[in-house]
Amino acid sequence: MTTLLYKKVIRCAAAFAAILCLLTGCGGGGKDPSHDSGTAEVSVDSTLNVWCFQAGKADAFLLWNEAGAVLIDTGESGFGKTILEKLTELGIERLDYLILTHFDKDHVGGAKKILSEIPVGTVLQSNSPKEGAEAYEKYLAAVENCGVAPVTLRQDLSFRLGDTEFLVNPPARELYERDESNNSSLIVTVTHGKTRLLFCGDAEDLRLSEFLETDPGSFDVVKLPHHGRYQSTLKTLLELTRPSCAVITSSDEEPEDAETMELLSQRGVNVLLTRSGPICLRITGEGWTAE
Repeated sequence: MTTLLYKKVIRCAAAFAAILCLLTGCGGGGKDPSHDSGTAEVSVDSTLNVWCFQAGKADAFLLWNEAGAVLIDTGESGFGKTILEKLTELGIERLDYLILTHFDKDHVGGAKKILSEIPVGTVLQSNSPKEGAEAYEKYLAAVENCGVAPVTLRQDLSFRLGDTEFLVNPPARELYERDESNNSSLIVTVTHGKTRLLFCGDAEDLRLSEFLETDPGSFDVVKLPHHGRYQSTLKTLLELTRPSCAVITSSDEEPEDAETMELLSQRGVNVLLTRSGPICLRITGEGWTAE
């Protein structure tokens, strides 16, 4: 059996498992992730907090409000401890959702520690496995040990935590000939009151183009894809989403591309770099601030 055919067989099986999981409501006792989010007025005092970890050239974002908590990506191996320390500091004892945008080690590396140490309601994952990769295999073992059945997304999924709406957009294809893992990134839209945030994972040009074809609208804050690496679709992304602020996850050793920074400067976009320290966004029904 060729490698390509093998992957197709595996993914068909995964798709069936995901559909069965959604129909039976499994997910470690978490909320049913298939329900649609409605629209509701958000009070001025209702607050969504977003903690952008200083994780080097890696992604880890914690979002929480009075109703629950969501973690988007987990940094590299060993970073799970840092995330757990933050959860303890905040008094968060459970994650309602763990969203793994894709399975590169700088996004899934800390997942083993998280799943081993704190209850997780629902795990949402990309459709592009990385068989044989150490971080991915450790994640698989951890998710099996804790009894959570991860949901592999193949269609848009929305959910609500309190006044905050989440929409997770999966890749349009099962297989990509180039940059398969990055192009399979889940892209997450978060709406709280008048404020909209976009988390792009490590989406490459093809994946970004697919997402932009859905006409996602404008955003206040965009977490740029792939740690600020320049790619041609970034110009279109900024033109269509019109953010006032961009978050970039980079490090002093591996900084964001100068071409990306120039593009952001030309469009008057404020830039927040996690390599300068962790970033906290506080979002109310009226707007947002960065600390």
